[in-house]
Amino acid sequence: MQFYSTNDPTHKASLAEAIFRGLPADNGLYMPERLDPLPREFFQELPYLSFAEIGYRISRHLLGEDVPDADLKSLVYDAVNFPAPVVKLDEQRYVLELFHGPSLAFKDFGARFMSRLMGYFNQGNKQELVILVATSGDTGGAVAAGFYQTPGIEVVILYPKGKVSLLQEKQLTTLGHNIHALEVDGTFDDCQAIVKQAFLDQELRQEIRLSSANSINISRLIPQSFYYFEAYKQLGAKGDDVAFCIPSGNFGNLTAGLLAQRMGLPVRHFIAATNQNDVVPEFLKTGVYTPRPSVPTLSNAMDVGAPSNFARMLNLYGQVNGLDPLNPATHQAMRELITGFAYDDDRTEDAVREVEQRFGYVIDPHGAVGYLALTEWQQSNPGTRGVILETAHPSKFKPDVERILGHEIEVPQRLAELENREKVARPMGTAYAPVKQWLREQFL
Repeated sequence: MQFYSTNDPTHKASLAEAIFRGLPADNGLYMPERLDPLPREFFQELPYLSFAEIGYRISRHLLGEDVPDADLKSLVYDAVNFPAPVVKLDEQRYVLELFHGPSLAFKDFGARFMSRLMGYFNQGNKQELVILVATSGDTGGAVAAGFYQTPGIEVVILYPKGKVSLLQEKQLTTLGHNIHALEVDGTFDDCQAIVKQAFLDQELRQEIRLSSANSINISRLIPQSFYYFEAYKQLGAKGDDVAFCIPSGNFGNLTAGLLAQRMGLPVRHFIAATNQNDVVPEFLKTGVYTPRPSVPTLSNAMDVGAPSNFARMLNLYGQVNGLDPLNPATHQAMRELITGFAYDDDRTEDAVREVEQRFGYVIDPHGAVGYLALTEWQQSNPGTRGVILETAHPSKFKPDVERILGHEIEVPQRLAELENREKVARPMGTAYAPVKQWLREQFL
């Protein structure tokens, strides 16, 4: 499989080149050259396949030319070794729990798959690989857990000071060993800008082998498509059509759903649910895309004002070269399949309370935004079953969830034991030069 840049379809890279580079030199994003539908036999067998087997079949369909079957099966089965159960709220609304992995967030799927794929391609390379990643909350913990003590790989995580929850921060600042944290006195967008600048810095890249573990890396995105098929399997094909509602920040999760649909998954509609950082819902309504500085909210992992994966969404719907002016037909095609909604913190808090009172289910703030969006969309689409992606365990936002509900909530042991661990992080401003200097001092 070859991968092309969203800024230049003639720029091609192999799988290994794409995952190690992370970002093409033209500042686009890598996309698979082919997104053929999965064979009919796959869908006939889907009800009987394990989650890991689903992931392996999809990976083989996309990457079979690049990794031998036995190696690919081994790494997928190792990465996807925890469930993604669908929980029923009522006859039309369901929750897909994506928090049963090591860091209690959906990003475990992508991070574990990526770490194993990178480890496979990195065998025998004498120069260490440095993974550079920005996080708005859950990415950092998932990447830290996924790459912890992986031979030949160092991980540097940039996160916005004071804008991630305490337990999220502990997940990425307490492991040590090959995991390094930089605490940036700014927003997630500032962290993301530093990471992108590093990848475009040819001088630095000649000195240090850099790669990314954000959803800008195609190997993070591919395994996120697995659980759309797993959810559809659990719901069963018989019944009303299925829509997926995705709490969205950098829009990698929604993009993975679009990839799943291109591979043949019969999804009727996608719902993009955001907080006050609503640049994509605004675009879907108006056709005008206006990235802007993010604002802090209760659902912090979605505090993104310039979502990177928006370029991939545009590419899937006709913008072949991302440097060209936006074609109105691209906007129209996206509107037919994706509806966007945005909610403030007051509505989010109301939803957390409502879900517990009506269904006895404790939902995290991000899932609560998804609940609001699905409920609103279903008012005009009552004959469609909706699946809300619950992207993180509510205990990762323990102080806020307990304040909203007025009682304590359960904290899984592997998260609770982090509370007393010592945080180790290097303070940084929003300028790129000091980060570059630190990387050179650390890894040269």
